[in-house]
Amino acid sequence: MSTPESFMARAVAISGEHMRKGLGGPFGAVVVKDGEIVGEGANQVTSSNDPTAHAEVVAIREACRNLGTFSLAGCELYASCEPCPMCLASIYWARIDKAYFANDREDAARIGFDDSFLYDEVAKPIAQRSLPLIHLPSPEAGSIFQEWRDKEDKIPY
Repeated sequence: MSTPESFMARAVAISGEHMRKGLGGPFGAVVVKDGEIVGEGANQVTSSNDPTAHAEVVAIREACRNLGTFSLAGCELYASCEPCPMCLASIYWARIDKAYFANDREDAARIGFDDSFLYDEVAKPIAQRSLPLIHLPSPEAGSIFQEWRDKEDKIPY
């Protein structure tokens, strides 16, 4: 039977399987549409040398490939841990309807995955962030934005 608990159990199982194989941290996620898993992901940061290869992002990418779309409206995501700021933004960008998580950010911090710095940084004004983010205007960049605005065959997202 497909229940929220069974989907969460799958996300948790994925987290353990991949962690035990040394493929990444203890994080797993699944994307569900109409009661079926359409994407699965495990943390692959260290095995793929990709700092963006978090379980949620991997699951979202697989779901989009499997469904042939960039919009996961009508889907739910189940994650073994509360999504970090990057994953949370990815969930929003994918237009996922609802997300569930098992462990929370404090649980993650206790085992060495403390995202509080990122939550704090995003809330700061740009000039107060620790990473210099410098506005360097370009007339060409502005022109391309205007071209996109006027493009009749664009696919909005």
